[in-house]
Amino acid sequence: MSAPAQQAPRTYNTSVPSGDSLVRLHLSESPFGASPAAVAAVTGELDRINRYPAPEREELVQRLSRHWEVPEEQIAVANGSDELVLATALTLGDLDRPGLVTAGTFPGYPAALERIGRGAVQVPLDGARIDPVAFAERLPECGIGYVCNPHNPCGTTLPAPALDTLVAAARDSGTPLVFDEAYHEFGPPGQPQARSQLRDGTPVLALRTFSKAYGLAALRIGYALGPAELIAEVRRTLAVLPFSVNRAAQAAAVAALGDQEFLGRVRQDSEERRRWFCAELDRRGYRYLPSVTNFVTVAVPDSGTAQSVLAKEHGILVRDTGLFGFPAHLRVSLGTQEELLTFLDALDRITAGAR
Repeated sequence: MSAPAQQAPRTYNTSVPSGDSLVRLHLSESPFGASPAAVAAVTGELDRINRYPAPEREELVQRLSRHWEVPEEQIAVANGSDELVLATALTLGDLDRPGLVTAGTFPGYPAALERIGRGAVQVPLDGARIDPVAFAERLPECGIGYVCNPHNPCGTTLPAPALDTLVAAARDSGTPLVFDEAYHEFGPPGQPQARSQLRDGTPVLALRTFSKAYGLAALRIGYALGPAELIAEVRRTLAVLPFSVNRAAQAAAVAALGDQEFLGRVRQDSEERRRWFCAELDRRGYRYLPSVTNFVTVAVPDSGTAQSVLAKEHGILVRDTGLFGFPAHLRVSLGTQEELLTFLDALDRITAGAR
């Protein structure tokens, strides 16, 4: 029996602009770059930058419709998930009632709710996880809810029964519930997702992004999936800024969506790097939270000081999760192996004897 053919090593376009000497492990950026097809699509649009982009984002909506097998009227495309968070906060549910969020999570949800005058109610986390029962109990008294799943900055994900509990609360109360699934592509194939709950008009929306696994962070493009009547309202709000999704971003997203082979490699390589990094943390005696994402959250007692020292003395950028209301941890993006070793060696020096 002949030996199996040797696979060529995977290569990615990971070039860094000259002068950018910092190790960037703070924004969950992909170290694998973007699909070559997406890069080519951007290049192909450069000769047309004098032309406004399509305000309805028709081609991308059509591609997403085929990809997810949902009607086009159930899809809204925007300038990243951030714009969708703001648009949903401005638009959906009882605007006279506050929004519901979890404590210790992505600050964009309460920031949007506070800025537009709705206000935010926070449900405490259960350790490093969302408490679905406590959240479901509070949802009917609020005008809209936001759940980050997989959770940022913890990296944990909701099991199917917990997701069902939250969806049932939205269905029974009629309160729109927005699931931010920015990191979903990094999880295992069978990981529960809100998209599977888009039936019978249940007021549930799923937000997705091309910034993370697809590697298009600089282009700012994301989308929402949800019931047609809610998506129509969100689209009307987004129409106030009709050209917010630029031409290059739309072309790149269409091309990236068509290159699922590239996405599959990124998912596999991210999982392998996550396993390696966690094993290295174990070997060095660090505690960390289990993650299904492209970051790992490491326990560091004085995380604020550690973030500052790593940046100022070592040129390494990580995220102090105390800024999320989840103190004593650093969120570390899964950069290159060399970058992660640089971080670990520096952290050893900073925390010597404190682990």
